[in-house]
Amino acid sequence: MDRREALKRVSALLGGAALVGSSALWSGCAPKDAATVSEGGAMAPFTPFTPFTVEEIAFLDEVADTILPETTTPGAKAAQTGALMAIMVTDAYEPKDQVIFRDGMTKIEAAAQAANKTSFVASTPAQRLSLLEGLDKEQHAYMQSRTGDQPTHYFRMMKELSLMGYFTSEIGVTQAQRYVESPGRYDPCLPHVEGERSWAAHA
Repeated sequence: MDRREALKRVSALLGGAALVGSSALWSGCAPKDAATVSEGGAMAPFTPFTPFTVEEIAFLDEVADTILPETTTPGAKAAQTGALMAIMVTDAYEPKDQVIFRDGMTKIEAAAQAANKTSFVASTPAQRLSLLEGLDKEQHAYMQSRTGDQPTHYFRMMKELSLMGYFTSEIGVTQAQRYVESPGRYDPCLPHVEGERSWAAHA
């Protein structure tokens, strides 16, 4: 599956909205402005294009796995979705969006500490789900009411990357979906039985 097809599929899952960083993903080029971003008149404490730490990637794995948990197929953590999310943020997001994403990670951690008296990673699956369900409602309301000059909600970014990372991984393509590398013939219209897995795009 190529980048363009992956972006189209995730956009469809999210209601047709354009993904953050999609232009850079299509072109394969990272934004060139690596200056520290000014946010609200003050310099943000984060310098864009800084690699994610092992702990931060583990955090993103847990966020993605809460969105796409193990069921009859492996979840997002098994597909190493957190590592893909980190690469996409570092290589494809504009500096201002990187700041929003990183700040969102801090907000989730603070919310977990306030609600559960422990870190997000150490919280129970039920506690993580409750927290992210609240954030999903928050981002949906925000995205519905935002104007064109307002930035994307950080949890929307995380949800986008979780879906894209999982459904373009080997696990997502070959286990969560049905996949045939070299089909014997082209069938433009196939019957679909409710409950069946969808077919993955050809690589």
